[in-house]
Amino acid sequence: MINPQTDAVWMSRAIALAEKGRLTTTPNPNVGCVLVKDNQLIGEGYHIKAGTAHAEVHALANAGAEARGATAYVTLEPCSHFGRTPPCAEALIKAGVARVVCAGLDPNPQVAGKGVEMLRQAGIDVTVGVLAEQAKLLNLGFLKRMRTGRPYVTVKMAASLDGATAMKSGESQWITGPQAREDVQQGRAISCAVVTGVGTVLADDPSLNVRLPECSRQPVRIILDTHASTPASATIVQNPGETFVIHSDQAAPERLAALKQAGFRCVSLPVSGGQIDLSAFLAWAGEQQFNQLWVEAGATLAGALLTQGLADEVILYQALMMMGSQTRPLLSTTFTELKDSIAFDCLDFGMIGADTRWRLKPRNYGETE
Repeated sequence: MINPQTDAVWMSRAIALAEKGRLTTTPNPNVGCVLVKDNQLIGEGYHIKAGTAHAEVHALANAGAEARGATAYVTLEPCSHFGRTPPCAEALIKAGVARVVCAGLDPNPQVAGKGVEMLRQAGIDVTVGVLAEQAKLLNLGFLKRMRTGRPYVTVKMAASLDGATAMKSGESQWITGPQAREDVQQGRAISCAVVTGVGTVLADDPSLNVRLPECSRQPVRIILDTHASTPASATIVQNPGETFVIHSDQAAPERLAALKQAGFRCVSLPVSGGQIDLSAFLAWAGEQQFNQLWVEAGATLAGALLTQGLADEVILYQALMMMGSQTRPLLSTTFTELKDSIAFDCLDFGMIGADTRWRLKPRNYGETE
């Protein structure tokens, strides 16, 4: 007899397993699988890295012959197509499982209900929608890219209580404390790419890499740089992994040659209002199979993403200090009327060390899945 509470308990375990792959699965989704028989755990697994076995395959191998007649709890619909690995729906059928419980359907056009249909045609009982909202949080970027062709965009900001990001001189190290900076490292680590503007590169010469011992994958670094003004000697390109400069077709050939010689990958995209067209940039990022972008940029780029409705989420770290009027603001955007201001819904709020951490969703943003 099906027990919704029991289903929720086992799906929670599958979700916890899926979270273990958050640093390594890109561009694939994070997926966990638990096999249960007579309410006893007989096998489990999660997707570890793109190109390797999926969660269901690990769980089936863990269970062995005991998988026959079992229930499989999977955080995302089992795949039904041959990619770099065989279809997981087929593996579950061959193993003889009696029931499959999915948190949600896979919006990938190659799957999109086909996995569930394959299972049902094989006589397997399928339930969809158990802990769907919790499982969705595992793969905000993957789900959005599959539905829209664009990645999920998180804009990271740090400011004082009165909204300052630096003194007018540029001094800003450090507004927030070590715990907040460690949290930023986690944000970078789970993202496919870290994005900044050339102004930040020129002012701060940042690394924008991940400095966590448990992180084996460095996200791609991307600089939006209309005129290819990034110094060839910039620190950002000296770290492991790829660094892109996104420029216009008006960038000087000699500048592009110097950047390429230094190891940058240069990509020309359209401009709008003299700056890289952000919609074109996000479409390009989706084509690169980037699920999540983590933006660490100055007031101009952050403001443009927000005012154009292109940011899915803002992570704002706020130090419990006030810095006065001789400072630099969070956004360079100037609003003349209150109705033009950007409103947010609070997704999460708490203390992190001595600072506050806001997770905010812009209200003017449409597609967030």
